[in-house]
This record gives sequence, C-alpha cells and structure tokens, in this order.
Amino acid sequence: MIVTAGQRIGLLGGSFNPAHAGHVHISLEAAKRLQLDKVIWLVSPQNPLKKKDDLAVYSQRLEFAKHLTAPHPLIAVSDIEQRAKLFYSCDTIAYLKAHYPQTHFVWLMGADNWQQFNRWRDWQAIADALPIAICDRSPLTHTALHGKAATRYRHARLPERAELVTHKAPAWQFLFLPRHPLSATDLRNSLGADAFSMA
Repeated sequence: MIVTAGQRIGLLGGSFNPAHAGHVHISLEAAKRLQLDKVIWLVSPQNPLKKKDDLAVYSQRLEFAKHLTAPHPLIAVSDIEQRAKLFYSCDTIAYLKAHYPQTHFVWLMGADNWQQFNRWRDWQAIADALPIAICDRSPLTHTALHGKAATRYRHARLPERAELVTHKAPAWQFLFLPRHPLSATDLRNSLGADAFSMA
C-alpha cells in the first residue's frame, strides 16, 4: 500500500462480498466531495459482525475487487488487514496512523454501518481517532441520524460543505450523495456463484 505524507486518503473497509458498482460509486462520489487523493478499499479477512460461512474465500473477494476497480486509478485495493493480521477496524486504523503519521485519513462508511456503529469494537476510539464520512443509504437516513453513534457525537457533526478530512477528530459528516441501487446482498441473492464472475 503506497501512501505518501500529506495525502488525503479515504478508507473504505468491508468484506466486499462481492465488491460491486455501488462501492465504486460511493468511493468516487466521496472522493470528489471530500477532495481525496485516493480511496483505499480494506478487504476484511472476516467481518466480526457477519457469519464466516456467508463469505466467499478471501482471495476471490480480493481479486474481484481489484478487477472491478482496475478502470479507476483513484481507488486502490489493499490486503493489509490479511497481511498484518488485523481483524478489527480499530486495530487497522491504529496501524495505519502509526505507519503513516503525516497522512490525512478519513473513514468512509454507509449509513447502514453508522446505524450500528456502536456494535463495533472500540467504536468510540475509532470516532476519536479520525474523521468519518457517512454516505447516505436509503432507507436508513433517518435511523442512522438518530442512532447511538449520531447521538453520542452530535456535537461533532459538521455541515456537509465544511472541511472534514483535516478536521480534528471527533468529526463526522453525513454525505447526501446520488444513490446507487446495487447492494452486495442483492447481488449475491440474484447471481449466486456468478456474483464473482470476471467475464
């Protein structure tokens, strides 16, 4: 993973089971809105909140994500969590901030994850470590904006057009981006094993 000092980097973690056009869409939209130099997809070996049996093998998920993002040089796919044995986002963030102290990181997540953010390990430490950009995901806008994390950090919410990436944490924004219809769950249900097809 090549990151240089002073860059503005968006981090999008997930199982990418499978990666799809919706992930690309929010990455490119968030990059434009937040003026990011790069968005890095952190492909998780195992999402602690999901059943292991529901995941395709790691190498398959990783390679498909790379295939999907090949036309988009702004997006990089990383296996750092697998190589460094990092299984929780809090540990990944601590690792990256320690190794790249001069880089401006912002955590990207969908409204569905912000809604359940309080279930993540050391979620308050994550919020206190780096700014967070939440991408709108219908129909969860209302519940996400009134969940435990939003309530706990209501004082740290910035207006949508405010500078987020270099803001001292805790700080978060809710980005009302153009929506994309695809979800990984729908894709798996409709395509089954063909969800990872590179044809």
